[in-house]
Amino acid sequence: MKAIVIGSGIAGLATANRLQASGFQVIVFEANSYPGGKLTAFQQGNYRFDAGPSLFTMPAFLDDVFHATGRNPRDYYQYQKLDTACHYFFEDGKRLTAYADAKRFSSEVSSQLGVNGKVVEKYLSLSGELYNSVGKIFLEKPLNRFGTWASSSVVRALPKIPKMGLFSSLDKFNKKHIQDHRLIQLFNRYATYNGSDPYRAPGILSTIPHLEFNVGTFLPEGGMHTITQSLVRLAIDQGIEIQYNAPVDSIAVKDGKATGVWTNGNFHEADLVVSNMDVFFTYRKLLKDIPAPERKLRQERSSSALIYYWGIRKQFTELDLHNIFFSSDYQKEFKTLFQLKDVDDDPTVYINITSKYVPSDAPDGCENWFVMINVPPDEGQDWDEIIERSRVNIIRKISRALNVNLADLIENESILDPRSIQTKTYSYQGSLYGTSSNNRYAAFLRHTNDSRSIRNLYFCGGSVHPGGGIPLCLQSARITAEIIGKHFRLPVV
Repeated sequence: MKAIVIGSGIAGLATANRLQASGFQVIVFEANSYPGGKLTAFQQGNYRFDAGPSLFTMPAFLDDVFHATGRNPRDYYQYQKLDTACHYFFEDGKRLTAYADAKRFSSEVSSQLGVNGKVVEKYLSLSGELYNSVGKIFLEKPLNRFGTWASSSVVRALPKIPKMGLFSSLDKFNKKHIQDHRLIQLFNRYATYNGSDPYRAPGILSTIPHLEFNVGTFLPEGGMHTITQSLVRLAIDQGIEIQYNAPVDSIAVKDGKATGVWTNGNFHEADLVVSNMDVFFTYRKLLKDIPAPERKLRQERSSSALIYYWGIRKQFTELDLHNIFFSSDYQKEFKTLFQLKDVDDDPTVYINITSKYVPSDAPDGCENWFVMINVPPDEGQDWDEIIERSRVNIIRKISRALNVNLADLIENESILDPRSIQTKTYSYQGSLYGTSSNNRYAAFLRHTNDSRSIRNLYFCGGSVHPGGGIPLCLQSARITAEIIGKHFRLPVV
């Protein structure tokens, strides 16, 4: 049987590899000249940059793709576990090293912030408990299946639901368990991992810190783009065909069933079609004559990003791979972002520096700075003005915090904004994670991994269940492949 996958983001590549291993002959159509979607890389002068996602957690999810094909993931990529999850800089001058170990981090909090470390240990223990009982259901199972809710694991998890803050915001959940305003801000930040507002997103997002502090943070050797390269190499080894510069024009539907795709004027027949394209554009561009699930397509989009890729003529010992410079008023920042659809003049700044671990990514004595702030999705804002204003504010903020004149250290620059994110990745309005989680029922409102109206049409990637980010996209691929396996009565891989 033949399967077509539209898009070679990591969810598309992972789904393609799983389907090929289960017996399908898979072909992947990619509109760009390169694979990976947001997870790509580029060279800027003598500096190399990972263009998109910069945080690698839950490597077991990626390893599982290779295991499903009967291959050893260590033959395709290597990774190292990091001692430090992030370096945090607060506006009051306090600095905090977030060690990727709960006990060591709690000791750091105690010494630097004067907070009883047991508070942090208890919070992270609860985070792990909620993830392993309730959180895994939302991240690893299709929510539209009776079998999910009738399983013994769900029955055992039900008593823990009141503890997980499902019906309160992440901010309220954190204030219940933590009093220090800096720690609350730190743990509120995890709402941004799926592009949401911590003052509206549900407390279940408190399960995310578990992945960093109890499981760990990691870095693939050679940088994040290695993840894409490893999945492409696996696809080639399995005999999957990937066609680049091959945008799909439409999905063919006959008698209520997907039968293939049209691309470059040619029809390609298939027994099933999987769309890794943003579900919004899947309906608007590829299924123009099919009634769309309008309520789902109208849901609030996640935040987007404004990224400055800077070659910096200096090395900073106080910085690491991941660094956060917090705003002074977090609630105001998110109100500006989600309600006013603008960028605050004091944004929280994230700086990723892969040359700390991959020295060849920058010349000697220099660093490659991936500088990102959260911004609203594109709704017609004056992005040229926002880009210039934000650049001034970021440079001023970092210069003050590090006691340098940062502007004089920038050797070269390129920029990615919501407009170019949509153009390059077909992410509607440039949103990074599809829809936001600014609703207590958000997990249930996301588009499912299979179509309820078109047989043999499936979806994977950050715009559908369970959401965006590398771990969730890989889980999306697994869930989609399992659903297809059951529909076609094939072995689940």
